[in-house]
Amino acid sequence: MDFLVRFCQVHETFRIPELESLAVLEGVDLVIKNYREDVPFCIVTLPSPEAARRLIQRSILTQAIYEHWATASTIPDLLHAVKSYPETSKEVYQTASFKFSIDAFQGTRDRYAQRDIISSFLTQLPFSGPISMNSPDQEFTILEEWPYQSHANGVTAPTQAHFGRLVGTGARDLARIYDLKKRSWISTTSMDAELALVSANIALAGPGKLFYDPFCGTGSFPVAIAHFGALAFGSDIDGRPLRGKSPSKCVRGNFIQYGIQACFGDVFSADLTNSPIRVNNLREGLFDGIVCDMPYGVREGLKVLGVKDPEKSSWLLEAGKKDVK
Repeated sequence: MDFLVRFCQVHETFRIPELESLAVLEGVDLVIKNYREDVPFCIVTLPSPEAARRLIQRSILTQAIYEHWATASTIPDLLHAVKSYPETSKEVYQTASFKFSIDAFQGTRDRYAQRDIISSFLTQLPFSGPISMNSPDQEFTILEEWPYQSHANGVTAPTQAHFGRLVGTGARDLARIYDLKKRSWISTTSMDAELALVSANIALAGPGKLFYDPFCGTGSFPVAIAHFGALAFGSDIDGRPLRGKSPSKCVRGNFIQYGIQACFGDVFSADLTNSPIRVNNLREGLFDGIVCDMPYGVREGLKVLGVKDPEKSSWLLEAGKKDVK
């Protein structure tokens, strides 16, 4: 079956990798049929509506997924294509309560134009159930693609339009719940909550898995990993952001704030170049995934423990040497 994925128009290069990762997590056969980064619509093939719901239920960059009925370059052509959709598929929703809406990307329509378009579809579809704007059994949407700055340039019609039945919605609300502005303990380098959650999805975080962030800081990635049920560990060369300032303003406090402390493995201070958890005799490794934001730039450059010139620092003992001046 064909479905239309309605993405958010942000982090465009991460949208398909996240979707493909979620397909792996859910064990869903996903085929990308039509996708461009400059628009938030993507046509995919999936086994069933239930598979479509499962695919995006924890997606951060997906708003919704629709059962794809038709695509056309104009609204009249779209209406004709919808009329040609198999009657047996439309009759299933004949008596269900329903709602119609219009999603115009980069464009706008006043309420009168929207009403006229919706009315034209209602006269051609066999829906006799009651209209429900708050809690409909089925929601049908006309999704339009408009040119960039269409209103300013006087464009009066979209370049392409799609019609679909809403099947499921993503987890966009998680970016708001985990917003750094509402978090107890953060620093200047805390990773944006939305990107941290997307990274956790791409890394296939889930229950029964162990994850590690070797540049943990205030725990942005471990918090995101833990939300999806994985056991999160972290380390940092600087112990101050790990310890925090109080029981509530520390990495553990962030986990407690969100009620995910059961997925808090632990954090510790360590130099990654001399990691205390490096295990040479484990052929398959210790962790299921490593998710991190490596230090870079001037403000947060790479730091290691040790001495550049032991001869000039005679009061320090270099590992493996006993002759100290």
